[in-house]
Amino acid sequence: MNIGFDAKRAFHNGTGLGHYSRTLLQSLSAYYPEHAYYLFNPKPSSLFQLRGDNLHEVLPQGMMDRFFSSAWRSSWVKKDLKRLHIDIYHGLSHEIPVGITKTGIRSVVTIHDLIHERYPEQYNSIDVKIYRKKFRYACQHADRVIAISEQTKKDIIEFYHTPPEKITVCYQSCNPAFGTTVSEEEKQRVRQKYQLPAHYFLYVGSIIERKNLLNICKAVYLLRNENTIPLVVIGDGGKYKQQVKDFIVQHDLGTHIIFMSDNPVAKTDMAFRTAADFPAIYQSATAMIYPSVFEGFGIPVLEALWSNVPVITSSVSCLPEAGGPGSYYVNPHIAEEIATAMKKISTDAAFASEMVAKGREHAQKFSPQACAASVMNVYQSLWLK
Repeated sequence: MNIGFDAKRAFHNGTGLGHYSRTLLQSLSAYYPEHAYYLFNPKPSSLFQLRGDNLHEVLPQGMMDRFFSSAWRSSWVKKDLKRLHIDIYHGLSHEIPVGITKTGIRSVVTIHDLIHERYPEQYNSIDVKIYRKKFRYACQHADRVIAISEQTKKDIIEFYHTPPEKITVCYQSCNPAFGTTVSEEEKQRVRQKYQLPAHYFLYVGSIIERKNLLNICKAVYLLRNENTIPLVVIGDGGKYKQQVKDFIVQHDLGTHIIFMSDNPVAKTDMAFRTAADFPAIYQSATAMIYPSVFEGFGIPVLEALWSNVPVITSSVSCLPEAGGPGSYYVNPHIAEEIATAMKKISTDAAFASEMVAKGREHAQKFSPQACAASVMNVYQSLWLK
């Protein structure tokens, strides 16, 4: 098969959507080399590259296509799909080209979450309208919809009334580098590079209200007199980040919370911007803390499980799907529960080791090979029709 992909985020996005796209594309390339994969990228990237004998980057060629690259990606790309004899087109992040049904090319779309529908107040109203239009169009016109969790499948059915039989849950994986044990020398090198302490709790994610960093900081405050392990924060934000920083200043937690977004090395270092140093940062952590109020999947949870790091996460949304039986679940709205979890893991080595063992076993469900196989099954179901 010739399979085409909306590869914008694979080449340009350093957060969850980009990680999903890159991991899936590299896995398909490795485990199903008999197919050709065409990566439609609206503009050249200096940040991420994807390489493989069967991976072919396709950039807009004509002057109008290059100048109006967004229009090329969202609609005009159809002429290139036909030129390259694409059999199946996969929109990796919520979108498919407008009018693709008229080309005879089968299409698949991955829906990661419908958070803009559940929490519209956390978005600009114009953005909500744009997302709603694009997501709804994709769910209506794609031949198959991939949901990355059972929670997302339920939301697609509830908000867009998509027939359940049209939706397949294909769990995502993460970069295999997280599952490779980093040497003590490498971990020490990375800690020194970013001036990180020997022990720390870790938070990874955008600093937005839904991801709940403020309640983690409140838990740190509750433990301030009995726990000296700081919190390292990887991620950035705007108004909500300032709200978190105000709390830190008001409660004299400056030495307890370390923002990597303020680290001069992390700001410019390519190994940080591309997450190449993240496995070492994860594997040096006491625990990952991810008490999000709502997620489509929660990739940092999986990255931590593969890294043999205990996970504290929420008992709501899809997070029990991602975290499995080895994670410590809390009510994300209750800082005291987060604090209890942090104290338990940092003081009970046997308990933490048991969490790691169970977490590693659960993570096998989300191996790159298993996730690539589930997506390839979707392609095959369309190809064999």
